[in-house]
Amino acid sequence: MTDPTDSLESRPIRAVAFDLDGTLVDSVADLMHAANLLLAELGRPPVDLPSVRSFVGDGAPKLVERVLAATGGVPAAEETARCLARFLSIYEADPSAHSQLYPGVADTLDALAAAGLRLGVCTNKPMAATLRLLDDLGIAGRFAAVVGGDSYPTRKPSPEPVLGLLDRLGVQPNEAVFVGDNEHDVAAARAAGVARVLVVPYGYARVPLDTLPHDGILDGFADLAKRLSR
Repeated sequence: MTDPTDSLESRPIRAVAFDLDGTLVDSVADLMHAANLLLAELGRPPVDLPSVRSFVGDGAPKLVERVLAATGGVPAAEETARCLARFLSIYEADPSAHSQLYPGVADTLDALAAAGLRLGVCTNKPMAATLRLLDDLGIAGRFAAVVGGDSYPTRKPSPEPVLGLLDRLGVQPNEAVFVGDNEHDVAAARAAGVARVLVVPYGYARVPLDTLPHDGILDGFADLAKRLSR
């Protein structure tokens, strides 16, 4: 049987960019843990996993704002900023204790890299936590470039971080595929003009995937090499 990655080198695609949370890594349990430590310090009730899952996707500031709103209200700006700083200090100290790669991620990344594709990560998670998480889960070395939520003035759904990542990878948007899990990934990738936008069937989307202007929903992460070889 022909390996589905054999024909990748003949394709015009030179790079694949990935979202992180909800695409490569199921990280919501660690985000919940950090949020609940913060809430305990504030004397507030904890949040549960489904709630935190619905809060993820817009970066740490929005996550903390939503956690606070759900547990007694968002305080004044100065106190909210202090809560954000405290959340980040808790989370960045150990962002991977309860996180794990989705099935097929490690092997698929290896196959794509072996086929000559340049790989990158574009996430709304802060860079410090992103780099630590990738390293802890053993996949940091697969990526030629990584950008986080604090790498540029704007985050996804802005195209700015996607374009910045592609520039670091040394490719044009029409030479790249973006793989994500939610509406912000699709919007950012579309605005950046990438050749194809694919989404995973799991993750943290807040709208039905079939309502988004993507180019296909993967059967699972391991389906990616086959999709790219078509």
